[in-house]
Amino acid sequence: MKLPFLPNHDDASFFSFLTRQHPELTPGVRRSPDLPSVQHEPARPLQPVTVPHATTVLAVKYQEGVVIAGDRRATEGFQIAERRIEKVFKIDDYSAMAIAGAAGPCIEMAKLFQTELEHYEKLEGVQLSCEGKANKLGQMVKANLPMVFQGLVVMPLYVGYDLTRSEGRIFKYDLAGGRYEESDYHSIGSGGKDARNTMREHFKKAMAEAEALKLALLALYNAADDDVGTGGPDLVRGIYPTAKIVNGTGIIDVAESRIRAIYDEMLASRAAKER
Repeated sequence: MKLPFLPNHDDASFFSFLTRQHPELTPGVRRSPDLPSVQHEPARPLQPVTVPHATTVLAVKYQEGVVIAGDRRATEGFQIAERRIEKVFKIDDYSAMAIAGAAGPCIEMAKLFQTELEHYEKLEGVQLSCEGKANKLGQMVKANLPMVFQGLVVMPLYVGYDLTRSEGRIFKYDLAGGRYEESDYHSIGSGGKDARNTMREHFKKAMAEAEALKLALLALYNAADDDVGTGGPDLVRGIYPTAKIVNGTGIIDVAESRIRAIYDEMLASRAAKER
């Protein structure tokens, strides 16, 4: 009797197993049902599809870790497709990931990345290193390259707390899966440049957690002010950006009440200056 597939140490990568056994489920591959071919009709080139896109996300280092944050808006052309989308995900106890690009594939990749790290830890009994996690995510981004030509771009921003170095780290990626480490801060998405300009102006080495969080929220606010694809704080609907803190104690979700209080203070200060 042939036993069902049993993972072993050669299959510690769930992503590699999925690529071999069910490639249609991996990023970059979307198989359609088998249909009768029509020989007399010439093949038509694939056209980019219109899907909701998510922007803007950022990460900024502080003395004990990293703050990672993102706005809540997803756009579809010149329309708002979703006002409350989640763009910042906990990956494991010491890692978080933010997404920019085609919303559906981005969320799918975040969930697959979570499963990949859980699978590795259960088989090997240890967690991947921070460097190893960043490399694994790069492989997934590279696997999505065929879909990039159809407009389904996935651009992650990965942060992790490196237990061996006792510091937070920020990694960005290009479309081909190239991985690059940022020393202090970074932002991606349609409002990424505007957010980086704000962080470049106000960033200081060894900031406290509260300072880094305020800077992250200020950068998102300024990005939303100049970029139509980025959603700022919506005071009427009560929609605010989301943020997580990654440090040596794990992942901490920043409470919405804390984010709202920071924006209330920020807007009151700006209103006082304009009087």
